Amino acid sequence: MALNKDIFGLTVENHELVKLAYDAYLANSRSSHAKTLKRGEVSGGGKKPWKQKGTGRARFGSTRNPIWRHGGVAFGRTGEENFTKKISKSSKLLAVRQALSMKNADKAVFTLAKDVKLTGKTKDAAKVLKDMKLEGKNVLAVAAEKTPEVLRSTNNLPNVKLVRATYLNVFDIMNADAVVFSEAALKATEKWLLGEEK
Repeated sequence: MALNKDIFGLTVENHELVKLAYDAYLANSRSSHAKTLKRGEVSGGGKKPWKQKGTGRARFGSTRNPIWRHGGVAFGRTGEENFTKKISKSSKLLAVRQALSMKNADKAVFTLAKDVKLTGKTKDAAKVLKDMKLEGKNVLAVAAEKTPEVLRSTNNLPNVKLVRATYLNVFDIMNADAVVFSEAALKATEKWLLGEEK
């Protein structure tokens, strides 16, 4: 099938936008569960270790001071950190188009023949990949819809990741050795990336 030059034929002069979208994907996938205890949250430390004056030692009011062993943590994680990075919709779509163009330039974009139909059997999908000489490679399979047949065909293939056309992202594209489109997925991708779908 012919590939749209506005999606697969862009000249990418630098990779700044692709890197921005790649980093944003990782940052937005990051969770914030780690939490440390501040000096006021650590159990104990209510009694002053020694009197304020006369001992010759530094003054301390609590054994849970951050510089003490078993003390609290200064400036530690609170569990409420926000790591998200925002990127505009137009920039995101352009980054996806640039990533697809880079893959196409590397001859890593493939389209399925019109007569290829997945029946829901893993061996059929594996045979298709073998015929395309993609066996053992990390393959990003793009479908217009995740139908039960397509899911059953690809779920047990360890090196294949299935994604809907409108959920394509720079991270998956750049980490794949090959990007495979069905005929319907290619049309859905063009409609999405060229702004014909609201």
